[in-house]
Amino acid sequence: MNAVGCCGLQLYNFGETVSIVMWTDEWQPESYYDKIALNRQRGMHTLCLLDIKTKEQTIENMMRGRKIFEPARYQKCSEAASQLLTICERRKAKGETCAYDENTMVVGLARVGWDNQKIVYASMKEMSEIEMGEPLHSLIIPGETHPLEVDMLETFRA
Repeated sequence: MNAVGCCGLQLYNFGETVSIVMWTDEWQPESYYDKIALNRQRGMHTLCLLDIKTKEQTIENMMRGRKIFEPARYQKCSEAASQLLTICERRKAKGETCAYDENTMVVGLARVGWDNQKIVYASMKEMSEIEMGEPLHSLIIPGETHPLEVDMLETFRA
């Protein structure tokens, strides 16, 4: 949590942290949306930790007891933003209001603390198309912001 302070958002304004999982064709959970919506309702920022898949096995290899692992996969900010937009579309199709939209500004962070760290401030739609490079990535959905926070975020504008 402290590391993401490098983007300029005040740590005391963060609500609950969520984990965004990688979707598959068969499994697309949306449970983290409710915490994001609650944080936004309260005016709090949401730190979204993005999924990593290491030491994953296929079901067949697990069942056969083979210690063969799939290549490591790391979720990107663009993938997380796309998933969040899909959830919003689904909610709107059910007649619900969404806690954010494609114009909601978000912060993408990659490799925080490394020499080649990258921070980008962009709309959710723009973030869904931005390549942040190598992992690890995190995404922040800001809540209510102080003018000083906005000034700092603008330095990272896409």
